[in-house]
Amino acid sequence: MSLNINIKATQITLTDAIRDYVLQKIGSLEKVLPADDASTQAQVEVGRETRHHREGQGFKAEVKLHFRYHDLYAVERHEDLYAAIDAVRDEIVHQVNSSIEKRNTLLRRGGRRIKNILHGLWSKKS
Repeated sequence: MSLNINIKATQITLTDAIRDYVLQKIGSLEKVLPADDASTQAQVEVGRETRHHREGQGFKAEVKLHFRYHDLYAVERHEDLYAAIDAVRDEIVHQVNSSIEKRNTLLRRGGRRIKNILHGLWSKKS
């Protein structure tokens, strides 16, 4: 599996250090994503939210993740750019785990229904 990561910077210069940090943090999502999905894409936008550092929380990081029929989105704001990147990574990991668990629960529930139907058919034949 390969995770395609596109990085966009808003109102800041995208330095090599920022790019490497984003690639490291968002690239680690490969551990929690399904291994058999080859078309996983992440759109990452990092940048300054305000032009003046005393207005609000200065930096924003947002991730749009598309994998296997799922479109997930997370945005975090913080006074430090690297902290915003860490927070958005944690939020997107939470969303990925939640969506995978929800899908598995639905599959188990469907399997349980099929098992009960088949069990009912077998018990009627006896």
